Amino acid sequence: MKPIWIVDDDQSIRFVLEKALLREHLPTRSFSNARDVLAALSTSSDDEGPQILVSDIRMPGGSGLELLEKIKVKYPGLPVIIMTAFSDLDSAVSAFQGGAFEYLPKPFDLPKAVELIRRAVEESQREEVSEERMAEAPEMLGQAPAMQDVFRAIGRLSQSNVTVMVTGESGSGKELVARALHKHSPRANGPFVAINTAAIPKDLLESELFGHERGAFTGAQTMRRGRFEQADGGTLFLDEIGDMPFELQTRLLRVLSDGHFYRVGGHSAVKSNVRVIAATHQDLEQRVKEGVFREDLFHRLNVIRLRLPALRERKEDVAMLTRHFLQQSAKQLGVEPKRISDAAITWLEGFGFPGNVRQLENICHWLTVMAPAQVIEPKDLPPEVGVSRSEIQSDAQGAQKYPLSMGGTNPATPLAAIPFASGAHVGANPLAASTPTATVPAAGLATQAWEQGLESEAVALLGTGSLDVWDVLTKRFESRLILAALANTKGRRIEAAHKLGIGRNTITRKIQELGLE
Repeated sequence: MKPIWIVDDDQSIRFVLEKALLREHLPTRSFSNARDVLAALSTSSDDEGPQILVSDIRMPGGSGLELLEKIKVKYPGLPVIIMTAFSDLDSAVSAFQGGAFEYLPKPFDLPKAVELIRRAVEESQREEVSEERMAEAPEMLGQAPAMQDVFRAIGRLSQSNVTVMVTGESGSGKELVARALHKHSPRANGPFVAINTAAIPKDLLESELFGHERGAFTGAQTMRRGRFEQADGGTLFLDEIGDMPFELQTRLLRVLSDGHFYRVGGHSAVKSNVRVIAATHQDLEQRVKEGVFREDLFHRLNVIRLRLPALRERKEDVAMLTRHFLQQSAKQLGVEPKRISDAAITWLEGFGFPGNVRQLENICHWLTVMAPAQVIEPKDLPPEVGVSRSEIQSDAQGAQKYPLSMGGTNPATPLAAIPFASGAHVGANPLAASTPTATVPAAGLATQAWEQGLESEAVALLGTGSLDVWDVLTKRFESRLILAALANTKGRRIEAAHKLGIGRNTITRKIQELGLE
C-alpha cells in the first residue's frame, strides 16, 4: 500500500499522526513544508506517490492551500485532508472548492482523525479499483445468440447519447452492459459514475444524487458534490431504479428534462451534462400500475430498452465464463489457475443459477480457494449446483456430513469446510491454497468440528516457530466468513455486512485488505 503523506511544520503533530497510523498498519511519510512535498512528487513514480495527503494550512515555505492547488493539477484524484486551526475555518471551506476531501480542525481527537484518514484511504482504493477494472476488464463474454443480440445493440448505440434502460435479473451483469455502453460512446473519456439506489438509505439518497450545501442538515459541515455533478460530461448509471423513493422520482424527472437541479439546501441551479443509463430487475410497468413508480419518469427512462438474458438462457456460455472466472480468481489470489473437467462443466451447465453470472463468479472464487486438487471434478463442486454429498462421500460410511454449501442454513457450514491443513506454509498468501506437508484427509474433516480443525492448524503453525500465527489464521477465517456471507447475499455487501453483524465500512475495508475484490 502506498503511504499517507503528512505535511506539517509542527513536529509533534507529525509524530502523533505517524504513531497512530502505524498502529493501524498504515505506512506514512512526513514533510515539514510544502516545498519538500512538491520536490518529492516530481521525483516519485505513480507507485511511490501518496495514497492520501494530510496537510496543514499555515506553514513556512508555502501554504497548504497553495499545495492543494498544485497537487490537484497533477493528481486530480488524490484525496487531500486539510488540517486547520479553528480560526482558519473560512480558508478551509474555500479549499473544498479546490477539491479537498475533508478538513481536520486542530486540536483534533486522534481516533476521529484516524477514522477520517481511513475513510479517505477507502475512497482512494475504491477509485483505484474502479479505474483498474475499467482499464483492464475484458469485454463482456458470451457466444449465445441472446448475448450476441446484446452486443449488436451496444454496437448500434455506440455513437448515441440516448437514455437506455437495462433490464434483467439480479446478477446478470447489468452494470457491465452500462460500462460497455459508456466505453463505446462519445463520452468514453468522461467519468462513469454508478449508484445503487436500493443500497442507500432513503434519507441520504437525495444528497448522494444531487449533493448538498454546507449546513443543509445536521452533519453537513461542508459542501458536497452529488453523483450528477461527478458524472458531468460522462455517464451516470442508476442501478435498481425501480426502488427509488417516489418523492425523489419527481426530482430525477426534472433533471432528465432540462439538466438542471439544486443541491440539498441550495438556492442556485446547477447544470450537469450527463447521459443516464438506468437498470432494474423489476417489472416497471407493474410498478407504475401499483402507483409506486411515476409513469412519466418510466417513459423518460424507457427510450431504449435492452434486456439482458439470465445465465440459464445462455448455457452455452457457462464453460467459457467458468474458465474466465477461475483465471480471474487465481490472479487475484496469487495462485496457479485451476482447471475444470468436462464432467464438472456438465454439472454446472445443468444448474439453473438463480444468482446468474454473479453466482457463477462466486462459485469459481470459492473453488479456487476450497477445491483440493488442481483439476476440479464434480465431487469438488458445492452441493448448491446439484451434486449430492452422499455421492461425494459414499466411501465415508457413517460419517457426519457437513454440506459445503456457500449459502446453507447449517451455522457450521462455511467453517466446517475450511481446509485447515497441518503443516501449512507460513507467510504465503493467506487466501491461497497452502503448501501442506501433511494434510488432513477429507473424510476426517467431515467427522470433526471446525474448532478442532482450527486447533490442529494452530498447533502446527505454532510448532514452526512462526510469530504471526494470529494474523495468518485470522485472515483466513475472516476471508472464508466474508466469502460465505457474500455468496449467501449474491454479492450484496451491505446485506452481507448486516448478516455478519458488522458495519458497511468494515466489510468494505476487510474486502480490500484481504484481496477479495
